[in-house]
Amino acid sequence: MEMAVTQRKPRDVIHHSDQGSQYTSLAFGNRCREAGVRPSMGSVGDAYDNAMAESFFSTLECELLARRRFRSQAEARMAIFSYIEGFYNPLRRHSALGYRSPVVYEQKAGSEPAIETLLS
Repeated sequence: MEMAVTQRKPRDVIHHSDQGSQYTSLAFGNRCREAGVRPSMGSVGDAYDNAMAESFFSTLECELLARRRFRSQAEARMAIFSYIEGFYNPLRRHSALGYRSPVVYEQKAGSEPAIETLLS
């Protein structure tokens, strides 16, 4: 979340997570408030409300992790960072985003009114 807040400076967004202790902590809740991010948490035992995140991790595993071995944790971290920031976000098209990349989708969404504005 820190990287997203620092790099993308989101507004009117939701951070959806599971029931992990890091997400239920007071510190995380306070950081969300400071960043203007609305926390959302799935219900216990419901795999479907986190389907997009599960889909991402499945894609990461198939497209990167299953295809190579890493000599160190640092090498794996760099490969994952390069995959996400060099390919997945700027170039990979997603059906859920109208066959646009996340970066293109964010750019278009930034030029449109926030959903809360449209609903009020």
